[in-house]
Amino acid sequence: MRIQKATSDYEAWLRTHLPLLSGDLAKKHLEMASPTGPFAFFRATFYRWMTLWPKVCRNLRRAPTVLAVGDLHVENFGTWRDEEGRLIWGINDFDEAFPLPYTLDLVRLAASAILAIGEDDLWLDPEDAIEAFLSGYTAALTTGGSIFVLSEHNAWLRSMVSGDLRDPVAFWHKIKRWPNVTRIPREARVGIARLLPKDAQPLRIVARQAGLGSLGRERYVMLANWHGALIAREAKALAPSACIWAGFKAPKPGVIHYDQILHSAIRACDPHVAVHGNWLVRRLAPDCSRVDLAAHKKNADEELRLMEAMGHETANVHLGTPKIARSILKDLQSHPRDWLSRAAHAMVERVREDWKQWRETNATPPAKA
Repeated sequence: MRIQKATSDYEAWLRTHLPLLSGDLAKKHLEMASPTGPFAFFRATFYRWMTLWPKVCRNLRRAPTVLAVGDLHVENFGTWRDEEGRLIWGINDFDEAFPLPYTLDLVRLAASAILAIGEDDLWLDPEDAIEAFLSGYTAALTTGGSIFVLSEHNAWLRSMVSGDLRDPVAFWHKIKRWPNVTRIPREARVGIARLLPKDAQPLRIVARQAGLGSLGRERYVMLANWHGALIAREAKALAPSACIWAGFKAPKPGVIHYDQILHSAIRACDPHVAVHGNWLVRRLAPDCSRVDLAAHKKNADEELRLMEAMGHETANVHLGTPKIARSILKDLQSHPRDWLSRAAHAMVERVREDWKQWRETNATPPAKA
């Protein structure tokens, strides 16, 4: 199946679970054809990854199963505030969470690093990045995992991501420019209302375009005044994981694993994140956001530590599957030293092939002089 047909088939399946916004979907298709490289395409096409991985990485399919992130990549990390107001760093998107071999998350994370390095978003050697992932992952499994609290500990990480935290003035200025909407689904409205402070004064609801994998789904943001300043709550439509479309058997039909993975992982959760029906409702704020790798200051030594932290955080999530650490560590010992590198490079090759095919029919032609 070519990438064009896979995309149309997946989107048709997705429409059976939720509405898709044609304008946002058109933007996604254009982003997938980015001339700078296939990283954006990779981030937008987890559904395609799930059809390729079982064939390309056939020898990794029987690894121990965990409740996995699924759509894991180096841009799927960010910061938030826990119930004590502490700044926390970790994985911040679980739209595609699903029971999968632990190896899939690692291969996808490694593949994303290779692609990001190829587009100069990271300055590392790919093999060094992959080794750092495995080192951090193995260490966390061995010790039982730990949370990245950016206070008295992890000063290097706090310094690294603080430069990427959005300027509050620019952040709120951007949100205020988003288009107003007059009506949103009742379930989304109720979910947002439950997360707002009781004495907040709702001002208006705006539509938001964000992400790549979820671009095309409904996203609404309630702006409210609370004690003289703006606050925001977002509702994003959820659907069953693309793993089901790709033929992976679901434990229960239609189950969305977002809430389960949030509360089973080694994690200090944002108290303003909740799943309400088929909607993810969360706080939007300058320091509750994805960390943009392209915007951070390039430093290979710091990036190496960051890759190790990403491996560690991946293990934090996998450790939410009870009594899994010993089985994974045993399985890791059964693989040759370069297993992750070989698997990631093989998947990157397939991603690049698909991206080139996609560009043949979806790239914007150059403007005439």
